[in-house]
Amino acid sequence: MTEIALMMFAVFTVLMVVGVPIGVALGFSGAAAIAMANWDAPMFGLMAIPQNFYAGIAKYPLMAIPMFVLVGSIFDRSGVAARLVNLAVAIFGRGPGILPMVAILVAMFLGGISGSGPACAAAVGGVMVVAMRKAGYPAPFNATVIGAAASTDILIPPSIAFIVYSVLVPGASVPALFAAGVVPGILVGLALIVPAIWLSRRNGMGAGEAHMPRPPFWRSLREASWGIAAPFLILGGMRMGWFTPTEAAVVAVYYGLFVGMVVYRTIKFKDLFHIFREAAELSAIILIIVALASIFAYALSTMSIIDPLARAITSSGLSEYAVLALVVLLLVVFGMFLDGISVFLIFVPLLLPIAQIFEWDLVWFGVLLTLNVALGQFTPPLAVNLMVSCRMAGVDIQSTMPWVGWFLLSLLGVMMMVIIWPGLATGLPRYLGY
Repeated sequence: MTEIALMMFAVFTVLMVVGVPIGVALGFSGAAAIAMANWDAPMFGLMAIPQNFYAGIAKYPLMAIPMFVLVGSIFDRSGVAARLVNLAVAIFGRGPGILPMVAILVAMFLGGISGSGPACAAAVGGVMVVAMRKAGYPAPFNATVIGAAASTDILIPPSIAFIVYSVLVPGASVPALFAAGVVPGILVGLALIVPAIWLSRRNGMGAGEAHMPRPPFWRSLREASWGIAAPFLILGGMRMGWFTPTEAAVVAVYYGLFVGMVVYRTIKFKDLFHIFREAAELSAIILIIVALASIFAYALSTMSIIDPLARAITSSGLSEYAVLALVVLLLVVFGMFLDGISVFLIFVPLLLPIAQIFEWDLVWFGVLLTLNVALGQFTPPLAVNLMVSCRMAGVDIQSTMPWVGWFLLSLLGVMMMVIIWPGLATGLPRYLGY
């Protein structure tokens, strides 16, 4: 079985290196391992492949993913981001560093609606790129700020990553994970504001911002009120017991369509086909990866290599914090090359036994893994949020390198805080009784 497991990881690595899509690499390597492990009864082994493919997505919490993806597409076109930007500028005024701060704050708020980093980067970038360029901020800096700001969306509930984690870890409920992500998500946003303002003022950016008009506060508040109400409706409704997280996603879809088509009238009937198609394509990609990763996970479990590996690590003489440091390093490195969902699907089955042996809180561990994924979404070469913001700003990802490091330090700082003080993640769920 050990030889088959090594072969499986070797096949997966080779397929990834030659450019095979992550889902196909996971499914093919897992299926090959299952076939080899059941060589004497190949039909019996191969029957496990379609069964696990179906079982991987036949889970009630996963129904929320297409809905939250659709919410992101709807609010991307509804004009909510532009109205939130006007309100933030009306509150904080004008000056060097204010527009980058506004971009981060608006991204945090949109995270409470869709939970999709790329969708947030597109929505905020569509509004802020032009405004920041007119104010004198260089395009690579604009792309960096927006890409970093969108990384908060995976932490601030509702989060697609938390939904996937809850499916992989039965001991961590979706409401508990949503609550656990609030404080770390806010801390990440505040931490990103520090380098955004400091770099703006240090490098003399935004000189033209002081001469731009300041929107009237009350009109901006009135226009943004429908967008402001969205996260309170979604999260408040779940807390009050009006609907489950999956049902909350459906409520958010109808609310977003109402705001976009009736209130703001920025979404027309002819736009619905493109919105639904975009959401369907992205949802299909996510769910197919989840289904194919289930074959990979089944192969790991049937070969019984996870528990011996976990016991070998924990009996190696390394301290708990040394093992945790290795886990963080592993996830940061692989997060540079894999998307967030794939990181969860590959590494949660491997790391969960280690977390259980050390008796780590599984909700806290989920937040820590999600912080690593947020870091990966902003770390080249495969930085999905940064790629979206660079496309919006019209620059290549290499031009953002002078700025990326400062924001990565802020993300790492919050990660260290969550490791040192686990109550930052576990305090709110315990207070709410989850």
